[in-house]
Amino acid sequence: MGRGTMEPHLCPETALLTVRPAQSCDAPALTDLAARSEAHWGCDAAFMDAFRQLYRITEAFIAEHTVFVAEEVGRVLGFYALVDDGDGDDEGVELEYLYLDPAQLGRGLGRILWEHMVAHCRANGVERIHLVCGPEPKAFYLKMGAVQTGETESLVVPGRRVARLAYRIPAA
Repeated sequence: MGRGTMEPHLCPETALLTVRPAQSCDAPALTDLAARSEAHWGCDAAFMDAFRQLYRITEAFIAEHTVFVAEEVGRVLGFYALVDDGDGDDEGVELEYLYLDPAQLGRGLGRILWEHMVAHCRANGVERIHLVCGPEPKAFYLKMGAVQTGETESLVVPGRRVARLAYRIPAA
């Protein structure tokens, strides 16, 4: 799948919001946004310490994977990142990150990023998106059409079970 191959574009919902491929210089802002977004759900300090260690977005990660950023007047409001799902085919990807600035929750930005991601996947011949999520964002993914396929152990909290979901890209 092409890494960030879609051209930046203005979203019709607001002429100021742009979704563009991430650049290496975005890494610190994306790491900070992911941590702020995760902390929004009331996670304790131990959880957040483990989260920051496991989920730091690096320049190398951005260079190696598909990462798109939603920004408004130069301010990063959200992002998503896709990685090869590792099963050896080109039909599926793993949604590694989809985070929003907490102030953007409930304003439609998640849907904008989701629809952008689906269009990007469709354009690159991807048929499925797999993801793992905690209970807080699960309702959003189900609303977008993902289905729960099982559970897996959290990488952040050993023993904690989190949902495993999949989304089949509909034909154009």
